[in-house]
Amino acid sequence: MVSTNGYLLEVENLKTYFPIKKGLLRRTAGYVKAVDGVSFKIQPGQTLGLVGESGCGKTTVARSIIRLVPATAGRVVFEQIDVLSADKAKLRQLRRQISIIFQDPFGSLNPRMTVGNIVGEPLKVQRGIAGSELTERVAVLLSKVGLSADHINRYPHEFSGGQRQRIGVARALAMEPKLVICDEPVSALDVSIQSQILNLLKDLQEEFGLTFLFIAHDLAVVEFFCDVVAVMYMGRIVEQATAEELYRNPLHPYTRTLMSAIPHVDPSLRGRRSVVGGEPPSALNPPSGCPFHPRCSLADDGCLKQRPILEKKSGYEEHFAACWKCKKMIIDK
Repeated sequence: MVSTNGYLLEVENLKTYFPIKKGLLRRTAGYVKAVDGVSFKIQPGQTLGLVGESGCGKTTVARSIIRLVPATAGRVVFEQIDVLSADKAKLRQLRRQISIIFQDPFGSLNPRMTVGNIVGEPLKVQRGIAGSELTERVAVLLSKVGLSADHINRYPHEFSGGQRQRIGVARALAMEPKLVICDEPVSALDVSIQSQILNLLKDLQEEFGLTFLFIAHDLAVVEFFCDVVAVMYMGRIVEQATAEELYRNPLHPYTRTLMSAIPHVDPSLRGRRSVVGGEPPSALNPPSGCPFHPRCSLADDGCLKQRPILEKKSGYEEHFAACWKCKKMIIDK
């Protein structure tokens, strides 16, 4: 049952802090605010892309949603069920509906298990399927991702990186989930293989009506794959809009910098690259005001004092940004 407001997944003010322990008694001296108030919603059949630099908190958001890491605060609602407060029985049911494809196709597969055991394990554990029925189910799943039944008794080391990721996709589809979290599923693959996996995911989405939370740092991939894009910086979303609107008119200076780094084959489309100075601030000791102000050429005293909130910008349909300078940039454009 989908939420009455039409959303399959709702994340509200999600926070995930990791304590820093010091001293002989291991007392908490502070917190790394990996995720610091993230909110978004995903409709059924939609793909939401979560992008940003490495270390901005994208993967922590994904793992907090499915409780692979404990969230500090906030709400995650999947089909009107609060995931973060669900008991073990309810969480077991939820994990039949939410699956994940991991970034590393080499490290995410058990080298001591055959492909048949890897893909079939969710069916065996969650639904008690075994014997010839399990073998048939696994063979069907492998065929859906471009592999054959002959691969069932082989081990992960016998496959290429792209084939291993196909095995990971088959495992993610085993329980017929409604939501699939893709944690940078193509970043570890060759460019030629990336397009194959992306096209495979699109075909599977159309065939099974899947909903994707797609995490990536490659904005060219996100533009191709996603319906809505949310840009993260220092544990927060700083801009969110439809993919078409965001790539046509990025408002936040951080987003504009990311966009300028997208490579273009056509020389006429290559603009002047916007370079951000310095490294991202420490999540243990974030700057006051806007977290991007130490690296922003537009920052003034107001940016140093008050943190902007993610709000809808006037004149733009469903375009949200957390920046005090957005109006100025619109005028200057």
